[in-house]
Amino acid sequence: MNQTRTAYLTAARSAVALIAEPVVARRWAEPSALDGLRVGGLAAHLGAQILRVPTVLDQPVPPGEPLDLLTHFGRVPWIHAGPDAEANVAVRRIGSAAAEAGPDALLAQVTTTLDEVAPAVADAPADRVVAVPPGGWGLTLDDYLVTRLLEIAVHSDDLAVSVGIDPPELPAEVIDPVLGLLTRLAVRRHGQPAVLRALSRAERAPADITAI
Repeated sequence: MNQTRTAYLTAARSAVALIAEPVVARRWAEPSALDGLRVGGLAAHLGAQILRVPTVLDQPVPPGEPLDLLTHFGRVPWIHAGPDAEANVAVRRIGSAAAEAGPDALLAQVTTTLDEVAPAVADAPADRVVAVPPGGWGLTLDDYLVTRLLEIAVHSDDLAVSVGIDPPELPAEVIDPVLGLLTRLAVRRHGQPAVLRALSRAERAPADITAI
């Protein structure tokens, strides 16, 4: 199993452990750090980064060459969209609906799904291509899993902050590809000098260097 797939399974296990934190269940119905989303909805969105993988693996391989990650992120409807954009409203709506079953149900579902999908992720061919909803274009499985690493890292921090605990310390194999992708996206959005200054020259750093 290659490093990306190992990293995904490590990150997914970390997400399950965070969802299992007792404080998450206690504060399930309280507002989260993300406007318009309660803790339960945010936990469900984090869990979806596990639950979606078997669905993606079950879809037919899309025609044509897979996109690279920068092209993919140039097409997704939610990137740089405002909180009231339909893409983001839909994310909140889906997360809130999934949270209605409660914390025990979500934890059981993500635990079972991860156990079932881990062999499929490990054993998939090196050149496996998957269709990415909703656009239906293709990514290599490894690139798709990098997008899940990004989601897990970002929303693990969101969930931890929401319930007042320290975010999980993700190992280098998980966080390095996330930071690499975010850096590339930030360079595309702001340019090389802005990102370089944000990382090395506080006196010349731009006020905003967000990548997504």
